[in-house]
Amino acid sequence: MTRDTPTTPQTFGTLPDGRAVTAHTLTAPSGLSLCVLDLGATVQSLHVPGPAGSTTNVALGFPDAGGYAEHADTFMGAVVGRYANRIGGARFRLDGEVVELGANEGGNTLHGGPDGFHRRTWQVLEARADALVLELVSPDGDQGFPGELTLRASYAVADDGVVLDLEARTDAPTVVGPASHAYFNLAGEGSGTVDDHLLTVEADHYLPVGPGSLPLGGPAEVAGTPFDFTAPAVLGDRVRAAHPQVAAVRGVDHSFHLRGAGLRRAARVEDPASGRWMELHTDQPALQVYTGNSLDAVAVGTGGRRYRQGDGIALEPQRHPDSPNRPELSDPVLRPGELYRSRTQWRFGHR
Repeated sequence: MTRDTPTTPQTFGTLPDGRAVTAHTLTAPSGLSLCVLDLGATVQSLHVPGPAGSTTNVALGFPDAGGYAEHADTFMGAVVGRYANRIGGARFRLDGEVVELGANEGGNTLHGGPDGFHRRTWQVLEARADALVLELVSPDGDQGFPGELTLRASYAVADDGVVLDLEARTDAPTVVGPASHAYFNLAGEGSGTVDDHLLTVEADHYLPVGPGSLPLGGPAEVAGTPFDFTAPAVLGDRVRAAHPQVAAVRGVDHSFHLRGAGLRRAARVEDPASGRWMELHTDQPALQVYTGNSLDAVAVGTGGRRYRQGDGIALEPQRHPDSPNRPELSDPVLRPGELYRSRTQWRFGHR
């Protein structure tokens, strides 16, 4: 099979509303393989090469369509939007007008609202052995957001990793900030917590949060706090630290203000036991680090084990939370004629 050969989607199941879900598997010569669903443009599994030709699934996911319907509030592996993270009060002001949104986390809008993009069936525009392009058209007024938005998600695999490109256009001024909500466990899906993983984040500042996990103010220095990941730190030590910000969210669920601009390394995760590591590169200004604090042993993953608190880590490149109300944090506005673009790279290796 050449890399340009079209792939055939596999049946993945049916949702309670009758929609069929299909899966596409992309492969690289190294043995790396990525399974993406048309539901939510979701990363369902990601097998990465290890020693002696072995591969390990390092992405959390569910074994069938029913799992994604029943546990949609985990946002497992999906591209979330229109706007990732939280918008305070489920409203914002745009060009002098108040925009009212659907609230789905207390009084706030989280990851796009009650019927976010993770619940939608995306159209497959292109499917090859090593690449997949999906598109979603979000109509004017969808979840309250103005303008018809066309969002495209393009996955491509290589021997050492995956690239995800997101592009969006609108026909009226709106805010946009989609992100991948993939969860990783480098010891292997279903292997337990990521407590022993080492995390590095290329950020000297983070956003402390208050009620509703909204930013309290501007960026604060990570130095002297459990949020200092400027050098490799053991995750288990940090999510159990005696610090009010850790207690507020039962771990880490905070936005980090990344150094630099353009495509650059944002984070590195390593599993010392297996020697496996992942580097995340992005061109976004912020990285939300979420340590799976709400996984509650209800959802059963692809390997047949229940996901418990801390069984995976989500690293979400994005705009800062509540930026539609806090434009000084990052500019979220997209206007007609403009193109929103973001790139996420997951690079893998092992000792």
